[in-house]
Amino acid sequence: MELSEIIEQHIASIRLPEKPAGLYQPIRYALEGGGKRLRPLLAVQACRACGGSVYDVMPAALALEMFHNFTLVHDDIMDRSAMRRGRPSVPARFGANQAILSGDAMLTLASQLALGVPQKVVAPVAAEFNDMALRVYEGQQLDTEFESRRNVTTDEYFHMISLKTGALLASACRIGAMVGGADDRTVEALGDYGLQLGLAFQLRDDWLDTFGDAATFGKPIGGDIINEKETWMLITARHESHGELDAILEEDLADDEKIHQVRRLYERLRIGERCDAAAAEHHALAIAALDRAVFADEALREFFVETAERMASRKI
Repeated sequence: MELSEIIEQHIASIRLPEKPAGLYQPIRYALEGGGKRLRPLLAVQACRACGGSVYDVMPAALALEMFHNFTLVHDDIMDRSAMRRGRPSVPARFGANQAILSGDAMLTLASQLALGVPQKVVAPVAAEFNDMALRVYEGQQLDTEFESRRNVTTDEYFHMISLKTGALLASACRIGAMVGGADDRTVEALGDYGLQLGLAFQLRDDWLDTFGDAATFGKPIGGDIINEKETWMLITARHESHGELDAILEEDLADDEKIHQVRRLYERLRIGERCDAAAAEHHALAIAALDRAVFADEALREFFVETAERMASRKI
């Protein structure tokens, strides 16, 4: 059986109470929405690469996926997103109030799942998980604060996504390595790999929101432009367009026209191409970090290389 199928089976087998249905039904809905399952896959493969067992790390892998979906539920509330993975988001389907409560329950369930790892690594895994969660919240707060600013720098942007996106991928790799019995150097190396992977992932996500295909991306294209979200592309275009971008954003334009004009500006400044190039740089840094890791199973090194390559060029 493929590893992805094993992970899906374990996600489907997470036992949730039947009642109250209003609390647990949105959780099932969120988990059944699919997705890349990248976080549990990274945790499992990091554990295996370091000599550990799939089943020893699976509780933590499920905790990471539960936590990830919790963040998506709350993101969709904060961003008022109607679609997620090609279907109504949890707040659109069940209402914002219910989504908040079910999201809170998902966080608690994630914390409980993480404690299912072998006893000898419960303490370091729990500490890593909780530290990661706080970093994700810090990143989300910075992202929220950026909404009221027009002087965000690219350095601030990279710091924010290193927390909001990179921290979870880094911890997936670190936790997997911990459970697998890796030495500190390998834990750090795989954590650095995950961090750089997260930066490449987010840059590509920003690109897809503007230049992707809605049918494959799973949500409408142009949302970041409409919401004037401080992405690498918007920050760079604002800096280089000498007021032209802000003039477009300040106009009373229909959403489609705003997207069209901003995209045209991006194309003229080659913003999309340069965003792709930045993603490729972080993909290369992710692969370079693997050189510092000691793998019990060297054959699995190729998995991490291929994963980084997919993140830098993904279409969904």
